[in-house]
Order: sequence, then structure tokens, then C-alpha cells
Amino acid sequence: QAQLVESGGGSVQAGGSLILSCALSGYPYQGSYRAWARQAPGKEREVVAAIAYRGSPKYIMDSVKDRFTVSQNDTGHSMFLQMTSLKPDDTAMYYCASRTIGGLYEWRKVEAYNFWGQGTQVTVSS
Repeated sequence: QAQLVESGGGSVQAGGSLILSCALSGYPYQGSYRAWARQAPGKEREVVAAIAYRGSPKYIMDSVKDRFTVSQNDTGHSMFLQMTSLKPDDTAMYYCASRTIGGLYEWRKVEAYNFWGQGTQVTVSS
């Protein structure tokens, strides 16, 4: 059964840190790219970071590039999002995603990914 399972979310104060994990198994594991996206209440989902199956290249959204780092383990079965200096604006549901489809790849586009996890909530208080 194809699965992406996120973990590591929680509630932190501004300035704090969290590390999100995504366990990939089944068909999504074979995806060419995997990504982290987030969706705040009332806002559209946005892709925060992406990483190729082989670990490179990596992409990160400009507004978080100095604070967030995307990585994965050697097997590619786990992906991580290390988040530091968290701000209240980072509050959102965070999702991991995998791309197994072909065609032109635009890492920032939500529709570039065809498998999604259920999400893990990150809440940052001021």
C-alpha cells in the first residue's frame, strides 16, 4: 500500500525549532521528487521545499531558505524538514508529497505531486 506518513509537528513558541519527518513506502517511494508543502487556514497550499529522489537537487522557498532545510536519509525512505527560528506565520498543516508522474516539473506547483500524506500540524505562538 502506498503511503506517506508525516510526523514531528507540534506547538512551539516563536524562535523555536522542529524537525518534521515523512516516511515514504510503496509506490510514492519511487517518485522522482518529493516535497514538503504547507497550508494555513484560509490560504492555498504552497510548496515549501523539494528534493530529488537521489538527494539532489534541492529546492527551497525563498521566504524560508535561511531557516528551513530539506533532507532525506540514505535509502530515500525518509524525508525531513528541519525548521528553525519559527515564526507565527509558519503555522500551518505541513504535508509531504511525492511525484511519480512525468512531464515538465515545476517544483513550486502543488499539482506537480500526485501522492500526498495526511499532514502534521505546526503551530507557532508569539
